[in-house]
Amino acid sequence: MSNPSLLILPGDGIGPEVMAEVRRIIDWFGAKRDLAFDVSEDLVGGAAYDAHGTPLHDDTMARAQEADAVLLGAVGGPKYDDLDFSVKPERGLLRLRKEMDLFSNLRPAQCFDALADFSSLKRDVVSGLDIMIVRELTSGSYFGEPRGIFEENGERVGINTQRYTTSEIRRVARSAFELARRRGNKVCSMEKANVMESGILWREEVTWVHQNEYPDVELSHMYADAGAMQLCRWPKQFDVILTDNLFGDLLSDTAAMLTGSLGMLPSASLGAPMENGRPKALYEPVHGSAPDIAGQGKANPIACVLSFAMALRYSFDQGAEADRLEQAVERTLAAGARTGDLMGPEGGTPLSTSEMGDAILKELDASL
Repeated sequence: MSNPSLLILPGDGIGPEVMAEVRRIIDWFGAKRDLAFDVSEDLVGGAAYDAHGTPLHDDTMARAQEADAVLLGAVGGPKYDDLDFSVKPERGLLRLRKEMDLFSNLRPAQCFDALADFSSLKRDVVSGLDIMIVRELTSGSYFGEPRGIFEENGERVGINTQRYTTSEIRRVARSAFELARRRGNKVCSMEKANVMESGILWREEVTWVHQNEYPDVELSHMYADAGAMQLCRWPKQFDVILTDNLFGDLLSDTAAMLTGSLGMLPSASLGAPMENGRPKALYEPVHGSAPDIAGQGKANPIACVLSFAMALRYSFDQGAEADRLEQAVERTLAAGARTGDLMGPEGGTPLSTSEMGDAILKELDASL
């Protein structure tokens, strides 16, 4: 049988740097754990625009559709700020999500004990934090029509439409409930049913899925603004948070900072199963392209490394190997390894991107 396929899209900014460390870890699993992948690489974002005049070439899109999983670094940068909206680097990422129909975005927020003091919140508030935000990814205000900037009554008007259907809400709700069954068995659904009709529909449809398919899972509802406040007040009250595209974007970045650094958080974007039973899937760190440090060897590769761990778990049914990699990262941090974004007030010399990769590989070797 052929090896499972991985399409790697390093992208822009620090994307190629952090992805280089992931490539080393992928090679380690092939050499040390007899877990080999057929890895190919292509362009996305600004890199694709520079080469092809588009943020995602049609051939790359076709390869992504055929791959068992896609691993992406980051897109964007000030070089592309003046491009037309239709060809900005971010449009490449949005096209991948839309055409692969990756409707369920999983964004874990886990606070490693070694980093509990790096959060802006008190240690007792974040220590042991382990929550999962499930964000609907292919509809809502980022894709709804009509949208655009128009002339109306002599002035410019910007329009984005928040639109959801029953089927769109139900399928992502099922994803959240399934995850909750494997975790703490609690789902908190967040919307704005007090002021938005789409929020009313969201609450009604999530409730329907709960009552008819997952009555064993505890379900609560919360307005998204109150949810943001509660994430900062006492985040450990949550297990799985289910929310729409726009609110999920905001709430997941809020949750990211609870853990100490945006450079720590991975994500998975999952779709319907393919013929081989694996879901359509794209894995990427939550952080951006960080152009201010690109090319300097300062980037933290852990979020990208943990994104690969999510691929092991959700695409390749290798939960034990995902645990191995996550535990290696945890031990690396516990031993004091830090990139610049994780340096505390006591100072010290931060590790480079490749040195952090070295430290993780050392802990992987120690796990054998």
